[in-house]
Amino acid sequence: MPLDAITLTALKNELSESLSGARIDRVQQPENDTLILSVRSRDFSGRLLMCAGSGSARVHFTSARYENPAQPPMFCMLMRKHIEGARILSVRQPPMERLLDFELDAPDALGELHQKHLILELMGRYSNIILTDADMVIIGCLRNVGSASSEGRMVLPGLVYRLPEQTGKVDITLISEEEIAKALFSSEADKTADKAVVEAFMGLSPLVCREIVFRACGDTDITLAQAILRDGGRAIAGELSRLKTMLSEGGFAPHILRDDSGAGRDFSCMEIWQYGDRLRCERRESFSALLDEYYTTRDKAERARQRSQSLMKHAKTLRDRVRRKTELQKKELEKTFERETLRERADIIMANLDAVSRGATVLRAANFYAGGETVEIPLDPAKSPQQNAAKYYKDYRKAKNAGKFLAEQIENGEKELEYLESVIDELCRAETEKDISEIRRELEDAGYIQKQRQSKKEKRIERKPLRFMSSSGYDIYVGRNNTQNDELTLKTAFKGDIWLHAQKIHGSHVVIASDGKEPDDRTINEAAAIAAYFSQARDSGRVPVDYTLVKHVKKPGGAKPGMVTYREQKTVYVTPDAAIIERLKAE
Repeated sequence: MPLDAITLTALKNELSESLSGARIDRVQQPENDTLILSVRSRDFSGRLLMCAGSGSARVHFTSARYENPAQPPMFCMLMRKHIEGARILSVRQPPMERLLDFELDAPDALGELHQKHLILELMGRYSNIILTDADMVIIGCLRNVGSASSEGRMVLPGLVYRLPEQTGKVDITLISEEEIAKALFSSEADKTADKAVVEAFMGLSPLVCREIVFRACGDTDITLAQAILRDGGRAIAGELSRLKTMLSEGGFAPHILRDDSGAGRDFSCMEIWQYGDRLRCERRESFSALLDEYYTTRDKAERARQRSQSLMKHAKTLRDRVRRKTELQKKELEKTFERETLRERADIIMANLDAVSRGATVLRAANFYAGGETVEIPLDPAKSPQQNAAKYYKDYRKAKNAGKFLAEQIENGEKELEYLESVIDELCRAETEKDISEIRRELEDAGYIQKQRQSKKEKRIERKPLRFMSSSGYDIYVGRNNTQNDELTLKTAFKGDIWLHAQKIHGSHVVIASDGKEPDDRTINEAAAIAAYFSQARDSGRVPVDYTLVKHVKKPGGAKPGMVTYREQKTVYVTPDAAIIERLKAE
């Protein structure tokens, strides 16, 4: 949902307590639309995220780690020049506007302090980050808005910053209950009541408006006309008045809505009742924690999906090509299964040479391979009986050799298909640009895509496996991709360590560094849950995971990266759980 003015007001109050007097130590721009300010005061230090993405505009403290580009964008360099070392004097919000103004005391190159304003506009696709001087003259902005984009309000360096144009909606905080009812009833009666509330009052999200109508009428689909017929619309007006009281008294509480899978579906500054049992409404300790949880998980998956899209398309194209080729080879192999008939026909011709006259097109003779039944064998009239028999023998040998060759090709194709499926699974689970780059290198090394030219100065950095710590203190390592799976299992792990893998599906290799000891059942179960989570069965309810000693894991000769065989395994059934992953993750 968009960050509405009410939630932003609560968030502003929360940020003001921590940011007042804080110093901006560092500015980063990991994404085109995202700034991260490292801030520090005597009693607080943290990282403030500002995002002007059209579907994810927000501001909050974050604990998530973001990868920075090799070359900082121009806007990031501008921000570093003007606001690194600045102190935050205040955080302001115009009444019921989705906008925050961070007033700064920033030093120039000579150390003299100048007042500046860092303005964050959170207005959907019109979101922006703008820096101005004390006179509100724009120094720079994330997105330049010229006359071609907006005739009424331009946002360009050198122009004076002006607040967004008013929409004509009513500020609920400035009017009485009677005026609230009057503003509500000025809408068209055939509209749904929640839409009428959205259009009448500024700063209210559709979710909050539906919740107001639900609390007043017990139904989110009721029209304004129906609400008026029921009680003159007093119930809705009364809920709006209670919302106004909450705004004036600061009675906000951060809540997140989750579905049965645990995924965040929405959030609000108030408890939401309208979904009943379909969504769980859970309270969080702060609005920053709420937004960080909601957006970080969602955006991480979306960024990985966008970054891996091209590579995923290529991998799926390769997979589909191999699959089609293998299916054609299987059909060709089926044709060779009749090769014994060719040899039998040749033998029957050789046994009946005297019965075949030159120019005959068919031989009718007893089939001594089928109990003496009469069989008809087609002949080439231009060839002698011996030549016809030789042709059948030749076709037999050809089919026999083709069968052997096709069987080998099909086996190789199925191994290749299994490998490409594992690469696609890796891409589905990739979370960072580095993960995707390593998978690309894996495909390059395997010869599936052309190697990219690398600068001489560019150093290839090998990443370490993911590391977790079991509740009993055992280190658990997880391969990020097929190449790292091989490295972890075949080179890094000791023979006495425990190796785990989700049964009969693609997934990461997992190793418990046991130092020759036998881990307790809890450690085995936690490692198995990690193996299930980092596999194709991440969203399943109950997953079989095999485990054995590393010494029982072997890599067949010529096998693709990540492909191994194992023996003497035991199996444990576990449920993948993201909470376990977060709890056991080691820094």
